[in-house]
This record gives sequence, structure tokens and C-alpha cells, in this order.
Amino acid sequence: MTQNWSSADVTSNGIKLHYYRTGSGDKPPLILCHGATDSGLCWTRVTRVLEQDYDVIMPDARGHGLSDAPPTGYSSDDHARDIKGLIEALNLDKPAVGGHSMGAATTLRLIADYPDLTSCAILEDPPIWSAGPPTSAPGRPSPREAIRRTVIEAQSSDIATVIARGKTQHPSWSDEEWQPWAEAKQHVSEHFLDEMATVPPAANWRELLARTTTPTLLVTSDPERGGIVTPEAAAEAQQILPTLRVIRLEGAGHNIRREQFDPFVAASQSFLATYVGGATLTHT
Repeated sequence: MTQNWSSADVTSNGIKLHYYRTGSGDKPPLILCHGATDSGLCWTRVTRVLEQDYDVIMPDARGHGLSDAPPTGYSSDDHARDIKGLIEALNLDKPAVGGHSMGAATTLRLIADYPDLTSCAILEDPPIWSAGPPTSAPGRPSPREAIRRTVIEAQSSDIATVIARGKTQHPSWSDEEWQPWAEAKQHVSEHFLDEMATVPPAANWRELLARTTTPTLLVTSDPERGGIVTPEAAAEAQQILPTLRVIRLEGAGHNIRREQFDPFVAASQSFLATYVGGATLTHT
């Protein structure tokens, strides 16, 4: 963790929620919600850029990192209420919020259910499907089974082995990604993995988007590389929410910011500057 970042806990929605923070309220607040089996510090590389203009808060979702792991309660509603409690506990004034995958589902639920709580939102490849979640090929594990397998393997290995295994799967990722990614896998709760197998992922995204009034940026990628949001799904999302901004970053899969870092950061900076303030920096 960067030396001048703080690390603390709050009680939120009945659980201990751990978070990392770059500032102390002297800049506009920005909450970043991680994806399944990641942790708050998996936003480190992006945060090192954005902390120049924002007070970035990176919570560990329930069942992840150093936050509590209750036996049940891992729906997007539960996660959104956790973030609502975090905002209230830290007395944040209309923070911007962003999320990847599961964290994007959390973000969408938050802005739909609590429209006056945030200033704007960024959704990095959320679970938005036109025809339902993808299915696995015959003889291959489902995406959720693959996630469980990755976590179980990580929790029976040392960090160096986990990192080496990850690099063979994602050779284009920056070296800065690997330590927090690997450590996050070793702290995922079995309770989360068990409930992940039964909770439908953002099945009601259309209804949530229809209730959204918060300025929102949807960042998509290439479905053939593993991106969730297809052009058809993005078009449907824009029909439901005409104010939705959509940007497609080609050459990336599901982990957009890890595979097209500079374009992702530039798009995020431009969007945030419009609705939050702060300098629009050209990242190189």
C-alpha cells in the first residue's frame, strides 16, 4: 500500500467494512468498488493517477480482503447498502462512485436505489446481458466454477506461485497489478463463494437503469476477449437510459482497466471532471 494512504474500518449495514483512503476530505471523494475475488487495493494502479485530483476510497467488499464475511448476504442490494453505510459513516458529500464487474453491479444498484447519494458513476464491464449470462462450453467449467477454482488454488499456494499462474493467463497486465490481485485471492471468504453460486448476477439491470438519474459512464470492451457487455447490450442500455455515456475500449477483455489502462484512465478523468471537478489530466 502507498505509504501515505490510510487504512481503517467502519461499521456499515451491520458488518465491519474495511477501506483504504488516499486523502482526508480535502479533495472531491471517489469510491471505487472492486470485482468478485479482488479487493480494494486492486484499484492501486488507477488510484495512483486519480489521487492527484480526488480523495479516493477503496473498500474491501464483504467476504473480501479485511472486511467481515457473514454467512449470507452477498446480493447487489447487500453490497449497495454496505457502500451507503460507508458514505454515511465517513460523512462524504455526494461522492463519485465507480466499480468493476461485481463492483459495477453494486454501483448500479446504489445509484438506482439512492439517487441523491452520489454525483456520478462509472461502470466497468458490469453484468449486463441482452440474452442472459454466458454459458460455458461443453466439458468446460462455468465462469463461476472457474472463479472458485482460481481462489481455491490461490489459497493453497504461496504468493509467488499465484502470481506466476496469473501471469500465464494475463501476460499483458502491468507488474503493479499482481501483488494486490494475488493477495486478494487468498482472502476471499468461502461464504462468498458459496452464495455466488446461487445469487443471480444483476438479473434486474434493466429495471435499475430505468430508475437511474445519476450521470453514468459505461465502459465496455471486446466480447471476443471476454468482455461481458456486447454492443447489443450497450445499445439496449442506452435505449433504457438515453443519457448513458458509452465508450468501448478495443483490445481489452473483462479487466478493461488492466488491459487498456491509459484509455480507461483518460475516459474516467474526462467524465469525472465534468460532474465532480478536478483537473482533466492527459495520462501517458
